Amino acid sequence: MTRMDGALPERSTKPPQPAQASTPAEFTAALRALRTWSGLTYRQLESRATAQSDVLPASTMATALGRATLPRERFVDAFTRACGLSEEEIGLWLQVLRRIGADESAPSCCEGGDDQDVSGGASGQARAPRRWRRAVGLVSAAGIGAVGALVVSSLVHDVSPPADPPAMPVTGLRMLAVGSWARIHPARTPELCVGEGRDRTGRYETAVAVQQPCAQSIGPQVFLEPVGQDLVQIQWHHHKHGIGCLTVMREGAARNLLEPRDDCADNNRAQQFRIEPFGPPAAAHFRIRPIVTGWCLSLRNQDTTVGAEVVQGRCSGAPDQDFLIDLTPPPPTTATGRSHDEAG
Repeated sequence: MTRMDGALPERSTKPPQPAQASTPAEFTAALRALRTWSGLTYRQLESRATAQSDVLPASTMATALGRATLPRERFVDAFTRACGLSEEEIGLWLQVLRRIGADESAPSCCEGGDDQDVSGGASGQARAPRRWRRAVGLVSAAGIGAVGALVVSSLVHDVSPPADPPAMPVTGLRMLAVGSWARIHPARTPELCVGEGRDRTGRYETAVAVQQPCAQSIGPQVFLEPVGQDLVQIQWHHHKHGIGCLTVMREGAARNLLEPRDDCADNNRAQQFRIEPFGPPAAAHFRIRPIVTGWCLSLRNQDTTVGAEVVQGRCSGAPDQDFLIDLTPPPPTTATGRSHDEAG
């Protein structure tokens, strides 16, 4: 995986304001808009938080911003600080959080830990020391679809509260506009999931996408993040290597394989996939097409065995180009803010 620096990009507009938010869903939409405004990836935000003695795991951010419940005060303090806001601006976000929290009885996001959890705490003054260290890389995730762009625009210009995210940014799949955790199964082998493995020919040594038993505990968590209508990036939240996204390799020993990379960008077509209904509408089957070629994902040599590589090839309608996608709950977190899979 490649490295990305944590430099703060130049900004030409004022940061989004939370004052218009009146519900937990609107507040988390404002946080997503703030992340888009910052221009920073989860990995960069995590690095900046660490430099400020905050604990802000990338997986915690993805989980918190993907829910419609209120995050905890400590999370908002660390997140807004990492985005580059001033103490005065951070105070405004915390005031709005407290106001909505007083009006709502909804449970807080990312619960499951004690006061060491980055998403918990009652004060922005006392921030926990960093307890979680790993090399993390991540995809930049600015795009949240056309409707999401309107939400960002309204927040930046402080005009009106954002609308709730649309239910289906991907046709036939009830995922959030900000993305959802998921499992991707080859339809012929539903007990297997797209996960991490190696090229069985031995010509390419880096991790690639293969089909593995879904119960394999060390595999990466999959997060689908919309970058347009029916377009997603396929992120891997890995217990060792952090967060990256699947990239179609087009030359060399890895040609047509999918490699997880952390040098992702929302405009990199090799990291964008169109998800299309496949077969009868009631079947809830899909084919996944890399934008860069317009081909389809399939299994090498139509193999059904464990370890078979996921590859791109010309769309033929063959059974190995048929996939199932199950949306799953966010992974549970430990007291340190790591998911249970990451903590293992």
